Amino acid sequence: MLNEKTFADFTDSGRKVVEFTTTWCGDCKRIEPDLPEITQAFADTFQFAEIDADNDQEIAQQFNVKGIPTFIVFEEGKEVGRLPSRDAKTKEQVMEFLDSMK
Repeated sequence: MLNEKTFADFTDSGRKVVEFTTTWCGDCKRIEPDLPEITQAFADTFQFAEIDADNDQEIAQQFNVKGIPTFIVFEEGKEVGRLPSRDAKTKEQVMEFLDSMK
């Protein structure tokens, strides 16, 4: 789990996917069992991490995260793609999004 101190170091280089989540989010809990399979399927392309949008509200605000879960793809520290919460409900939606970001 990333936090305010580790977020920039994680996203600054390479291709990264950060899931903005919370402990109370029902959709986050629904996708959680699929995350190991998603992570493995895209391990050659991306590194994955999560950040709690409640614990690190400044980062969530900085990236204009309005709902959760939101998946943001970073390349060399810059946002290059986003799957917002309105679209991030199923394993298939997340995998389709990440496949489009390859």
